[in-house]
Amino acid sequence: MSLLVLAVLALVGFASGFVDAIAGGGGLLTVPALALAGLDPVAAVATNKLAGTFGTASATLSFARAGKIERTMAPAALAACFGGVLGALTLPFAPPAPLTQALPFVLIAVALYFAFAPRLGDAQRVQRLSPALYAATFAPAIGFYDGVFGPGAGSFYMIALVVLVGFPIIPAMASARSSNFGSNLGALVVYAVSGHIAVAAGLAMGAGAFLGARLGARTALKAGAWLVRLLIVVMSCAMALKLMASPGGPLALISK
Repeated sequence: MSLLVLAVLALVGFASGFVDAIAGGGGLLTVPALALAGLDPVAAVATNKLAGTFGTASATLSFARAGKIERTMAPAALAACFGGVLGALTLPFAPPAPLTQALPFVLIAVALYFAFAPRLGDAQRVQRLSPALYAATFAPAIGFYDGVFGPGAGSFYMIALVVLVGFPIIPAMASARSSNFGSNLGALVVYAVSGHIAVAAGLAMGAGAFLGARLGARTALKAGAWLVRLLIVVMSCAMALKLMASPGGPLALISK
């Protein structure tokens, strides 16, 4: 790839890292950009995991330094990493059609929840699961999903931490990034061994994502819960529309 293309990928990575650090959904920007740069679909997804790992690592580091990640989340990140490995290994055997058709409605439900749920600010909510039980169940399950498919995984980690573990929205956002880093890293290991990663493109985009995620984390900490809610609603709706219009999605099936 030319230096110009790599520079553009770095800029796209910066934008995706900023959004992904707060609400997830950065792949909406990075995967199409990698495809336009000439990568085949498998290479685009694999290379995106490299860039995403840089971004989630940066966000995790920023939130950890700010003291916003609960110490009890380390086992969850490890479990998510294990789930990501299993998901990536399962990818060749997984039928994408059911997920493509069902996931948009799940993402719309997530958007509606964050848009209209009362008292979804910084107040502590009811704890239905302990952090240890979350680490043993939902963290590896979402990590598996992240490895095998991916869209919305960051939002799913976050909503599980808010609704089930009872975290306030800012600690939930920060702790979700650590689990997302775990599942990204696990899937990345599998993709690296398979040889599908375009290293130059991934490193350029990853460098941008690292810086963008750092800025996104700082912005979220300064702006507070309202910005997190807004971006989750916007990105969840955008991902839902993208999946609906993709081949095999509900809109594509209706148009036939």
